[in-house]
Amino acid sequence: MALKETPVCDFGTPAVEFTLRGVDERMITLKDCAGPRGLLVTFICNHCPYVKGAIKRIVRDCRELAEHGIGCVAIMPNDVGAYPEDSFENMQRFAREHDFCFPYLIDETQAVARGYGAVCTPDFFGYNAALELQYRGRIDAGGRSEPPPGAARELFEAMRAVAETGQGPREQTPSIGCSIKWR
Repeated sequence: MALKETPVCDFGTPAVEFTLRGVDERMITLKDCAGPRGLLVTFICNHCPYVKGAIKRIVRDCRELAEHGIGCVAIMPNDVGAYPEDSFENMQRFAREHDFCFPYLIDETQAVARGYGAVCTPDFFGYNAALELQYRGRIDAGGRSEPPPGAARELFEAMRAVAETGQGPREQTPSIGCSIKWR
């Protein structure tokens, strides 16, 4: 496990278009995922301890963000040949086990992850209604553990502000996680 930290948010960068296969076997596009007030694109996988530790919070936040007009999507970019736990079948199981309320897509060519500049799992990209980047931080102070009592829900609060104002916070703490497993 190579630990990585995400770069600082490059405000205004446009979302990268994609058409990827979801765990429900449908082809899903960027526009299919966007909500009326924005979009959260998350790069995750099934085997990463940082994802496993935060997945309940990710699902909770996505469920609540939908109420604010923010769409959510998760994309799995890893090399499944080298990491079979991240296979499409295991993605389907992982999504069912955690009751995903958003599309979970496989990036078989890794072109989408490269286009976004994703570096780790989890890696969060929060966009406003114009699909301009406004957040590239962590979910909260918990990392792969539960956050300390009273800790801010950084991702949720940032995306709620994006829904209300179109802008994310100027100060953001990078997400950390396992490096993406490139071919």
